Amino acid sequence: MQDRAMQALYLLALEPIAESKGDPNSYGFRRNRSTADAMGQLRVCLSREVSASWILEADIEGFFDHINHDWLIANVPMDTSILRKWLKAGLIYKGQLQATEAGTPQGGIIPTLANITLDGLEDGLTMHLRAKLGKTKARTLKVNVVRYADDFVITGNSCELLAQDVRPWVEAFLAQRGLQLSEQKTRITHIDDGFDFLGWNFRKYNGKYLPKPSKKNAQAFYRKVAETISGNKTVTQADLIRLLNPMLRGWAQYHRFVSAKKAYSRMEHLVFRKLWWWSRRRHPRKSAGWVRRKYFHTSGSRQWVFACRTPSDDGKWELSELFALSAISIKHHTKIQGDYNPFDPTWEVYGEHLRQTRMWESMRYRKQWAKLYMSQGGLCAHCGGALTDETGWHEHHCSTGCMAVPTHCPTGFCSILFVINGCT
Repeated sequence: MQDRAMQALYLLALEPIAESKGDPNSYGFRRNRSTADAMGQLRVCLSREVSASWILEADIEGFFDHINHDWLIANVPMDTSILRKWLKAGLIYKGQLQATEAGTPQGGIIPTLANITLDGLEDGLTMHLRAKLGKTKARTLKVNVVRYADDFVITGNSCELLAQDVRPWVEAFLAQRGLQLSEQKTRITHIDDGFDFLGWNFRKYNGKYLPKPSKKNAQAFYRKVAETISGNKTVTQADLIRLLNPMLRGWAQYHRFVSAKKAYSRMEHLVFRKLWWWSRRRHPRKSAGWVRRKYFHTSGSRQWVFACRTPSDDGKWELSELFALSAISIKHHTKIQGDYNPFDPTWEVYGEHLRQTRMWESMRYRKQWAKLYMSQGGLCAHCGGALTDETGWHEHHCSTGCMAVPTHCPTGFCSILFVINGCT
């Protein structure tokens, strides 16, 4: 526990440095960045008619197990003696201590160390192409790097460019860090054939860019749902619904930024078949009509809804339904700006607007804002004016001590105050 606490302490100092030096289109394990932002960047790089047509799908073999310790010690801006001890501490497996001559230690700073290891891939490749071909020529090659942790893809306007210029440079870049590409999983693909990345399949159909949930991701999710249903043959219907709803909601929300309506419909059909099997198995001597009336109900315009009646807090009965994947609407995701740095004060207003826009999609944060609004009496924490649609509003964080309230709103928007660490 002491080692984990020390790693968390060093991470507080290391993370701002990593953010300042991070690649613009690196989205893994960084504040306010997500897989949806990586997907948004790929839309920018691939969606137009004149966009790049070839993609290098890169896969690093044993990334976390093979990072060179000497490179980390020489390049990570922290106390080298502490870092060396963490890297060389070894691990206990089946009661035996095993030496760690390469790779990163388990703990809180692994994602940041991984990002530092691969930072420079995007800018370095751009500089290499400019030095070799010239700035104007390099711009026409449509080379773009999109990375999430150790997974990344590189676009280009020709297969030869990616095979003869880009891949050799990437291999040399990784070799300096003790890493190498996997020969089996690294390949060059045309956009018309499509490629999988972060659980999505990116492809053009007759020239139209259309990302969808990947078949592998959908199959893995269905196996998880099917195993949950098969492994809970004797639980009550209400308990099964409570087990399945978070899984279905999470999968649907993850894919809500791509063309997933057909995938939702297909998944609902497969889950329905599995639930019908679960229901019929419990009553082998009952008719299909009897089983339907017991386990499936009509909710609004929807029929055959897997649901049951459960008591509510006010003593009445309510219908507890299985989450409907088709209820999730497909929305366009606005990608975060590549240069955004959450530790730079000049980006504070942008960061607040970004958080409140994205958090508004979550019911939990809507309830939190409603409570804050009520606790402040509907007034701005800065200027004391009323919070209305006309005035606008944004969130303000206070992390230590008490906030010195200015006499006016510096950004022109009224504020809801988030109180943290005992501030009042």
